Amino acid sequence: MIDIKILRKSPEVIMEMLKKRNMDFSLEKIIELDKRMRNIKAELDKLRGELNSASKRIGIMKAKGENVEEELAALKGLSDRVSQLEDEFRRVEEELTENLLRLPNIPHSSVPVGKGAEDNVEVKRWGNPPEFDFEPLPHWEIGKRLGILDFERGAKIAGSGFTLYTGLGARLEFALISFMLDLHIKEHGYKEVLTPFMVNEKSMVTTGQLPKFKEDMYKIEGDDMYLIPTAEVPVTNIHRDEILPESVLPLKYVAYSPCFRLEAGSYGQDVRGIIRQHQFNKVELVKFSHPDTSYEELESLLLDAEDVLKKLGLHYRVVVLCTGDLGFSASKTYDIEVWLPSQRTYKEISSVSNFEDFQARRGNIRFRDSSGRVRYVHTLNGSGLAVGRTVAAILENYQRKDGSVRIPDVLVPYMHGIKEIKG
Repeated sequence: MIDIKILRKSPEVIMEMLKKRNMDFSLEKIIELDKRMRNIKAELDKLRGELNSASKRIGIMKAKGENVEEELAALKGLSDRVSQLEDEFRRVEEELTENLLRLPNIPHSSVPVGKGAEDNVEVKRWGNPPEFDFEPLPHWEIGKRLGILDFERGAKIAGSGFTLYTGLGARLEFALISFMLDLHIKEHGYKEVLTPFMVNEKSMVTTGQLPKFKEDMYKIEGDDMYLIPTAEVPVTNIHRDEILPESVLPLKYVAYSPCFRLEAGSYGQDVRGIIRQHQFNKVELVKFSHPDTSYEELESLLLDAEDVLKKLGLHYRVVVLCTGDLGFSASKTYDIEVWLPSQRTYKEISSVSNFEDFQARRGNIRFRDSSGRVRYVHTLNGSGLAVGRTVAAILENYQRKDGSVRIPDVLVPYMHGIKEIKG
């Protein structure tokens, strides 16, 4: 949520920054509601003062035995007006909050201005694409031939967008989860948490999924509960409505979770295989940072996510998202894109973002600094990594001419010593 004080002070500046997102926004209603709310508050403060003075005066008159009928009638009228204004204040405040919650975050000054994904800027690459003396197959064909990915039975069980992993396919998925968790805990210093996979509405509001993206979420019918779209949601809400000591920052958490998203659907080639699913596994990294160092923490978080691909020996590139492709809650985002040989292209496997105080304001997540001042933390998160997409990348990049797939060396211990998957 954007600070209403900044909107109040510099609406033109905020409007100009939001226009860079290539979306149509208007701040007129927010400014109007804010002005109305402040006017009501000023009148309420004045009337409450009058109410307090009148109550004291009536008390003195009663003590002297004087008639107070007229004063009591006036007091009731004053009290009724205060109640009326309090109700109006609550209504206006709720409407203002609803409008503020639908306003996206302000892009950081370093974010390139652009209209969409085509304007994202590549900042680095690591490794080289593998070379084959045969035509590389897509991961869905490899998985089917090896008998480790069953798309038909996954669809039979749950519908399209769900995949059944079998045999060494299932083992590879869990091997990656264990490897990623170990790496982030032992080498990168994150604290492991296992959260609920369902959250309440307030948790979804905190991270920005609600109210704007309600139609993309799996809601539990008849209950104020949602299946999580990412572990970012429950992990960020660990410290909702808390004031943290400055000394604990940055807090670094890593969490495995299944993720559930209704938005999966027709995305060209991504409809096939396990690139875009209604349910998938992910290892998530979340940081709570001091505002003064959050952009250094963003660069560090990016390196932690990249390290997974480096150790797996998978070629990738990093792009910084332009203003038109930036997520709703983010101030700045890097996408890590892994190479998929069958499509001869890169696919996003991790988004690493700094939300600054946008989520912290929505979730009231604060810290007390050395001077005793209470301030909002900055929140950051990144996939470390999306597990299904990592499986797809391994199958495609490590495939052999005979149809088998070599297991990256770093995963062999997690595969119980198995070094290849073959039919």
